[in-house]
Amino acid sequence: MRILLVEDDRPLATSLAEALAAQHYTVDVAEDGEVAWTQLETLPYDLALLDVTLPRLNGLSLCQRMRSRGYQSPVLMLTARDTSLDKVAGLDSGADVYMVKPFDLAELLAQIRALLRRGERGNSPLLRWGDLRLNPSTYEASYRDSPLRLTPKEFAILELLMQNGRRVLNRAFILESIWTLEEIPGEETVKAHVKALRQKLQKAGAGRNLIETVHGLGYRLRG
Repeated sequence: MRILLVEDDRPLATSLAEALAAQHYTVDVAEDGEVAWTQLETLPYDLALLDVTLPRLNGLSLCQRMRSRGYQSPVLMLTARDTSLDKVAGLDSGADVYMVKPFDLAELLAQIRALLRRGERGNSPLLRWGDLRLNPSTYEASYRDSPLRLTPKEFAILELLMQNGRRVLNRAFILESIWTLEEIPGEETVKAHVKALRQKLQKAGAGRNLIETVHGLGYRLRG
């Protein structure tokens, strides 16, 4: 899942981004509200983590703009302001959760998990494709009940393919969906990860072409 972290305190942004990446989230960081808005218009985010005090466009105004333009994904607001009026202002702007700095990291991660689960209500988190099973909530994948030991990027690629089924995904789309804006490598990286993923699927008993290459276009799952 992809998270937009909007925080102008660089040391805090770096530590938060590292903590979120360790939980297998793809994290993009913006240091002001206008840059964040540009990124929100460019990429789909599952959650936005906003500081209130930001250059150019503050967190409250950014959240209001997001809601007025139809942005439905959860928003968690972080701030050093802890009065009741500040909390009311944050929630009234459209935030789902308002947390005061300094905060406990474990509590923040729990709030993020809870917010992301809200979007899954009514839908089974388990993805299926033939004998292939993948659970995004527990980061578990298996083929015919044989566990697949995947790296975070391999897991993310497989999840993306299973979410899209027979739709062909080109390498540029996979890069933009899984890698952060700061770390996007060349398309050969996708090729290398898909090769490793195929080898692990074959070892578990899947056919060699379960992940099918559509020459000149990209990858999709074979039905």
